[in-house]
Amino acid sequence: MESQMMAASIDGYGPPEVITVRAAPIPVPRAGEVRVRVAAAAVTSGDARIRAARFPRGFGFLARLGIGVRRPRAKVPGVVFSGRVEQLGEGVTSFALGDQVAGMTGGRFGAHAEQVVVPATALAGKPDAVSHVDAAGILFGGTAALHFLRDRARVGAGQSVLVNGGSGSVGSSAVQLARHFGATVTAISSVGNHPLLQKLGAQQVVDYRSTPVASLEERFDAVFDAVGNVRRAQGLRLLNPGGSLILAVASLWETVSARGRVFAGPAPERSEDFAFLLDLVARGVLDPLVETVGGLDALPEAHRRIDTGRKIGNLVILPHAA
Repeated sequence: MESQMMAASIDGYGPPEVITVRAAPIPVPRAGEVRVRVAAAAVTSGDARIRAARFPRGFGFLARLGIGVRRPRAKVPGVVFSGRVEQLGEGVTSFALGDQVAGMTGGRFGAHAEQVVVPATALAGKPDAVSHVDAAGILFGGTAALHFLRDRARVGAGQSVLVNGGSGSVGSSAVQLARHFGATVTAISSVGNHPLLQKLGAQQVVDYRSTPVASLEERFDAVFDAVGNVRRAQGLRLLNPGGSLILAVASLWETVSARGRVFAGPAPERSEDFAFLLDLVARGVLDPLVETVGGLDALPEAHRRIDTGRKIGNLVILPHAA
C-alpha cells in the first residue's frame, strides 16, 4: 500500500502563493474514523480567509489563538469534500469500503489532499444521481443557508426574504432554499448576475450599485446578508414586525450581541443536513453552481479569484487530476 499522497500545504499566512503542493503521509483512521479518497473538494471563502488571516472584525486575535498564531497548525487546508471510502477505523459500521460519501472536516481541515480522515459522523452517503463535484460544491454554502433559514429564522410559505449577495456560495444557496421553503425572494447583486438569480428563483433582483441596501424602501420577513456589508441597524430597518436579520458574515460584536430576531455565528456541520442538501441536488431542486478549476496546483488561482470578491457560486478542485 502506498504510504504517501499529494496534498496542499500552507506554511504561513499570506497571499495565494503561500499554498504549495507536496508529498505527505497518507493519514490513518483511528477508532470511529474513516479515510476517504477525495474525488472533489470545494475551495471556499472560508479557506481564503484562513490562508490570509483575514477574519471578520474583532475575530483576528481569537482566530489566531484557535487556528495558529504565526501559521495554521493544520497545514493541509480544505474543509469540504466528496469521495470514496478507502479505510475504516475500528468500530465504524455505518459505512463500507467503496461507499460514495461527502462531508466536512471542520477545524481539522485536510480536504485539499488526495486522502482525508474524518469521523464517520461527519459523512453522509452521496446519492448516485449527484456527482462528486456537485456534492463538494453544495455543502459549504448550503449548510450555512439551511441553518439560518430553516432552523433559526424558520422561513416558510408566504414570507418575503431579501438575500444580499445572492450569487456567491452562501447567497446562491440562500436564494434557492428560501424559494424551496415557499418564500418570495428578492436578491441583491451586480446587474450581470441578475439572469442567474432569476433562474435560481429570485422573483425580484436589485443592482447594488444603483440601489444600495440603505436606500431600499420595501420591508421583508427575513434579511439574509451573505456579504458582510449590511450593518445591524440597516438590516433591522428593513424588517417587517417579527422579522429576522441573518448576518452570515458578522463581526465579533455582532456575533456575541446577536439575540432575539438577529442571528449570527457559525453553522453546525451535521451529516443529516448534508444528506438533506444532497437529496435536493439529486432531485434537481438545488443547483450547486459549480466550476471545476483543476487539480491541487490550481489552488492559488482559485484563492486569487475568491480574493476578488466576485466569485460566482462554488469553485471545486479534483485532487487526483493530472
